[in-house]
Amino acid sequence: MPGSIELRKMRVLAIGLARTGVATALFCAKHNAIVTATDSRPESELGDTPAKLREVGVTLELGGHVEKTYLAQDLIIPSPGVPADDPLLQKARSKGITIWSEIELAYRFLEGEMIAITGSNGKTTTTTLTHHILKSAGRDALLAGNVGAALIGRVDEMNAKTVSVVELSSFQLELTDKFRPDIAVFLNLAPDHLDRHKTLEAYAAAKARIFAKQTELDAAVLNRDDPPTVALAPKKPQMFWFSRKQGVENGACVGGDDVLIVHRGKEEFVMKVAEIPLAGAHNLENVLAAATAARLANVDAATIGRAVRSFAGVEHRLEFVAEIKGVRYYNDSKATNVDATLKALDAFPGGILVILGGKDKGNDFTVLQKPLREKAVLALLIGIAADKIDKQIAGSVAIERAGTLETAVEIAAHAAKPGDVVLLAPACASFDQFENYEHRGRVFKELIRRLGVSSAQRG
Repeated sequence: MPGSIELRKMRVLAIGLARTGVATALFCAKHNAIVTATDSRPESELGDTPAKLREVGVTLELGGHVEKTYLAQDLIIPSPGVPADDPLLQKARSKGITIWSEIELAYRFLEGEMIAITGSNGKTTTTTLTHHILKSAGRDALLAGNVGAALIGRVDEMNAKTVSVVELSSFQLELTDKFRPDIAVFLNLAPDHLDRHKTLEAYAAAKARIFAKQTELDAAVLNRDDPPTVALAPKKPQMFWFSRKQGVENGACVGGDDVLIVHRGKEEFVMKVAEIPLAGAHNLENVLAAATAARLANVDAATIGRAVRSFAGVEHRLEFVAEIKGVRYYNDSKATNVDATLKALDAFPGGILVILGGKDKGNDFTVLQKPLREKAVLALLIGIAADKIDKQIAGSVAIERAGTLETAVEIAAHAAKPGDVVLLAPACASFDQFENYEHRGRVFKELIRRLGVSSAQRG
């Protein structure tokens, strides 16, 4: 294990009782730590979580946070939603109290190898695809992090042969210390979470911590076609690249109509580009990144190709929902920033009715003007960011202020013509009207299901 710590009798505070906080509290209690868990929400909003935690001896502090509790700890693990510069965390830090992300704690108990994947967009697809390739190759692969279960909740499933494939956000990476993945993948860098990180430079620095502790024994995989990512290339680990626009010395690229891997100086055929079952140039990049990581994990090129062909995609990421009266509906609720929405718009030739809006994360929506002018016929605005989006895309496309997702779907269904695409690609977080992007995507799909039933009945 890479620097495992003794949790027994250690005073540990888990902040936030969503998925990560609960998994952290349960793990630490199992390892005989003295655990306190705190959440700003009252117990009435936490379902059966409080009972589950009390059952294993966790002390709860709900409905707010208390400074003296923070200052009485040996170790604090904040959930990803808690800013690293939170005033109470800063006070604890000034007293010498250790503050780690859940990822750092999990790393201290890691067995086997780790492939860690970050980037502004494409993380979930690339992580899920990499895991799928490894499973298809018969490997003992585990999927965790920002997708699926919290990594700390899966530690007990690991052994020396396990390959953990972990999706990581900037929030998870900014509070790491010794975290060192065997293979670190950085997909791309675009403005995101600026409401939290304040500047693109601070956001990039948090992301780049994925390489911080890597050595010459490790591998770094980066996007050769993305200049901001190239600028973050680390010096110590072995470098591998992926590119859909140019050749690479080590990594994956496109040669004519083929996906190729360059491994130990030899070119290996993976598959035809046309065989990739995922729409969009960005998904070609995701495939190249996953293929590079899988090859570094000793999966052969032919197996990688077969696995990619059988990959069904990721829920809420350019997910085809239904075709109703010749109109196709796509759920890209995971498009929570402008760059992701640009990639979603790029996946279709035109005739797009796009649903935008939610909670703004400091985005510049003016960059949507050109693709909206060229490809969209209507923008339907929802959520608290609607005013800002309206002002920043005005003149590029017809705009409807729908307010809610339900109204947006209703308007789109009436306005769309056969051959059109209704696309949920909000360019915003979901927290103003939904629990998370998954909740938003599920609601969208249910609205489309009802629309299909209603259309069939009328037909």
